[in-house]
Amino acid sequence: MRRFEDSYQHKGLRKQLVNLLREKGIIDENVLDAINSIPRHFFLDSAFDKIAYEDRAFPIGEGQTISQPYTVAYQTQLLQINKGDKVLEIGTGSVYQATVLAEMQARVYTIERQKKLYEHNKQFVFRNKYPNIKFFYGDGFEGLPAYAPFDKIIITAAAPYIPPKLVAQLKIGGYLVIPVDEEDGRQRMLRITKVAENATTEECFEYFSFVPMLQGKNG
Repeated sequence: MRRFEDSYQHKGLRKQLVNLLREKGIIDENVLDAINSIPRHFFLDSAFDKIAYEDRAFPIGEGQTISQPYTVAYQTQLLQINKGDKVLEIGTGSVYQATVLAEMQARVYTIERQKKLYEHNKQFVFRNKYPNIKFFYGDGFEGLPAYAPFDKIIITAAAPYIPPKLVAQLKIGGYLVIPVDEEDGRQRMLRITKVAENATTEECFEYFSFVPMLQGKNG
């Protein structure tokens, strides 16, 4: 049985990571505070304990990864989270991104299409600490129409296009942050703002690398 301990060494490594993220251009102090508060090593196999605070992605099973901390911070900063925001996350993965949002006091609705990961996340170590995270097994392209509209939507996989059903589930004035495939194989981070019921604006940001966003459910 793994013991979860957050030592002074872990906290020191987290502080170093936050300083690195600040140097790389993350300026939202609420995002940095959330990352500084969350023991990232809890979300990884104990074999990664010593390197959990390096700014890189790690495998978590089922062909998925826990995202690079810079990527998590970057997407979260683009969302401009306010306390009480209702946020839909597509791609629960390790639950780390959802936890960052929950630490910032958002209400998080997160969908995972991989049944094994969804089942694994039922044993999520912070489940009692973050009752503001609700877990769902489903197809991310469909979203959660029964719980819409959402203030913010975040997609943590590379989408082949902007899913219209997700845009429909966004409040007017809300943001959708999504990495979208481009012809050269890279993914461009976009922020879509819903300005009217049938109108959006689009902002383009940096290039990233994500696992692909797939349709349907697996398992």
